[in-house]
Amino acid sequence: MRFVIVTGMSGAGHSSVMKILEDDGYFCVDNLPVSLLPTFMQLVKDSTEQIQRVALGLDIRGGHKALSEAADVLAGLKKDGYSLEILFLEASTAVIVKRYKETRRMHPLAKGGRMDNAIERERSFLVELKEQADYIIDTTKLLIRDLKQEIDRIFVEDEKFCNFYLTFVSFGFKYGIPSDADLVFDVRFLPNPFYIEALKPLTGNDAQVYDYVMASDKAQEFLRKLKDMLDFLIPNYIIEGKTQLVIAIGCTGGKHRSVTLTNAIYKEFENTEYGSKKEHRDIEKDRLRNICRSQEK
Repeated sequence: MRFVIVTGMSGAGHSSVMKILEDDGYFCVDNLPVSLLPTFMQLVKDSTEQIQRVALGLDIRGGHKALSEAADVLAGLKKDGYSLEILFLEASTAVIVKRYKETRRMHPLAKGGRMDNAIERERSFLVELKEQADYIIDTTKLLIRDLKQEIDRIFVEDEKFCNFYLTFVSFGFKYGIPSDADLVFDVRFLPNPFYIEALKPLTGNDAQVYDYVMASDKAQEFLRKLKDMLDFLIPNYIIEGKTQLVIAIGCTGGKHRSVTLTNAIYKEFENTEYGSKKEHRDIEKDRLRNICRSQEK
């Protein structure tokens, strides 16, 4: 039987994860009083219904004292031989504030005060649970579909999980460098498909453009060196406690070369132990600008 405890910061995706697990066939119980955990787990274990997968949600709604108690209760259950997996959901304070404002809801600890202060208080209450966590997912930059992919990898497909997430972003320098980028690479030194009439209207997602850019020895060497650098950096970032890395690759317009290299480096990491995704921030901007200009005329 598989017991999963879902906990973490309010606004970090707790409800979404419970829904995902329920869709995946887990028997889900949310916000169960901590004092009832041992009894509930024993009842499930003894049930004649042969429940194989259970997810329990624990959060600040039960009170901060209950969260402190939860850490001790869970440690005791593990000591008693129960097999528990703790999933801790994390997110930056700024993003949590933004999510609460979008939903027009109040943080459970705010009570008319500043929300950012309430979030930091909650973070301090969750230190012990986070230390016990088997999985930590930072949802700051994750869309729901990315979160579902990670949950399915861990709790459905049983793939090896590493608490580290890679985001590869292509962009155009003329539209500005992504503000959340940790590493920025300029690929404007590569042959530019923009000057090839047949390739100009296409993007790095098209095979013709991809093949044209990657046919360059410089592109192949850049890809090898970038992969080698990331293979060195990622384990060291993990040692220092970093949970995610945003790698931005830029060309002039964010349509051809940067898209191609972003796709290429993403392929190198998509089937590794790290979570990964790719985004092409500016791939459509030139086309949209041309449409606007033609309409103005």
